[in-house]
Amino acid sequence: MLTEITGQAADATRELLAAAGLSAGDMFVVGCSSSEVAGRKIGTFSSSEVAEAVFAGIYPLLKERGIYLAAQCCEHLNRALILEREAAQRYGLECVNVVPQPKAGGSFATAAYAAFAHPVAVEQVAAHAGMDIGSTLIGMHLRRVAVPVRIAADRIGEAPVVCARTRLKFVGGARAHYDERLL
Repeated sequence: MLTEITGQAADATRELLAAAGLSAGDMFVVGCSSSEVAGRKIGTFSSSEVAEAVFAGIYPLLKERGIYLAAQCCEHLNRALILEREAAQRYGLECVNVVPQPKAGGSFATAAYAAFAHPVAVEQVAAHAGMDIGSTLIGMHLRRVAVPVRIAADRIGEAPVVCARTRLKFVGGARAHYDERLL
């Protein structure tokens, strides 16, 4: 089962990366309920093993492309995010002092904290794309104009997956023209 979860997470990540057109240095936010992946109600069945399986499907694909992962914590930490110190510095983010735990931060954020070379926590980001695994509400951590991305791999384990990419805002009026490559 865990191998299948890792594969599903990797498939979903590949699909979203193909649609999002991200570049090295961009940020990718993931909220993940290990409870939902395991077929339980969010917040009722935190599983380090499930979270690590999801993390193993996502993180290597981002890392090899130079894309920063922001792992969203649960509501008990006000949906703070765990990321590499380098990402926080690059984006000028103020760090806060918290170490996620499976029941206070969530198993996925805990897995990220354990795996990152120099993990830090921040209160908010403006990511370029994101994946919500199990209704974790990542929207607050996306850039201003989010665009839904439908993917074939719309479940990881038992959890529904909702993806988004972002685009630049359109400015101007009826006479404005836009660069189609930036849509």
